[in-house]
Amino acid sequence: MLDRAISHDKITRFLSSDLLDSRDLWRLVKPLVRKYQQEEAVIVIDDTIEEKPYTDESSLICWHFDHSKGRSVKGINIVNVLYETQGIRIPVSYTVVEKTKWVWDKEKKKEVRKSETSKNGHVRRMLKTCVQNDISFKHVIADTWYGASETMKFICKELKRSFVMPLKSDRNIALTEEDKQEGKYQEVKLVELEQNKTYKVYVKQLEFPLLLIKQVFKEGDESETEGVLYLVTDDLTLEYAEITALYQRRWCVEEFHASIKGNTALELSPTQTIRTQKNHIFGSIYGYVKLEKIKIGTGLNHFALRSKMYVKALQAAHRELKCLENSSKLKDIQIL
Repeated sequence: MLDRAISHDKITRFLSSDLLDSRDLWRLVKPLVRKYQQEEAVIVIDDTIEEKPYTDESSLICWHFDHSKGRSVKGINIVNVLYETQGIRIPVSYTVVEKTKWVWDKEKKKEVRKSETSKNGHVRRMLKTCVQNDISFKHVIADTWYGASETMKFICKELKRSFVMPLKSDRNIALTEEDKQEGKYQEVKLVELEQNKTYKVYVKQLEFPLLLIKQVFKEGDESETEGVLYLVTDDLTLEYAEITALYQRRWCVEEFHASIKGNTALELSPTQTIRTQKNHIFGSIYGYVKLEKIKIGTGLNHFALRSKMYVKALQAAHRELKCLENSSKLKDIQIL
């Protein structure tokens, strides 16, 4: 396609060269962040698994629990920090989870791999780096996996930012400060809560109050089954609609994961070593950034861009086919 402007060996050398990581990504995306950042922006946290069922197991490629499937899958677990502002989504940090130590699992009755640092620990470190990099944002949005008390304290007390996160239904809360002082906690799912209403509550292991809302939704467009989200925030100025609108912005990280898997070949790496696998992940994430820049200029999302390029490629192939057919007909005439 490029008339040998870039050789296969050059790609191989790139993947095998110096290890590229989140710091290198920040240097590349920093100008874009500075151009569009604003105080009302949000940081969205989530992780994804790059499935590698047929690649040899290592500290990088190993078994991780996939919440979307409800089971463990073999692959690479990547924790991502996405900056969302004005409809623009920019990955500003990421961590590839490595399980470098072995521990005994009583339930499985065998040794299993474990990471030295928890995913919440990785998130706290990356959020601190975001603040040190002077990235403007007001709220941190994440799912229940990152709703650990220590992470909530860190965002509120150390970073001086706010969060919107769902609580697990068995988290213990006190409805008043008096109940908190007396240790009268109950599981949130047992508390009668009205929709469209905010409640000031105290979550066990947190010394500061939170706003709690109950959001009921249908699981699927045609489903009759109702799901429930218990959303909490330490920003006591927010109304019910503002809390739900902020949490809705979390969906952009799902679109980010879909794009790096579907458009920038995250899961299609033939690499065999940890260094080349990590550098391929870096390249896939930065490929997303390049697509995002095109999206800003054209107004087309990543999948619409891919579809447009695919159609153009088919049209070019069809034109080439017609040229070949015409040449063949002309040759037949000359022979006759």
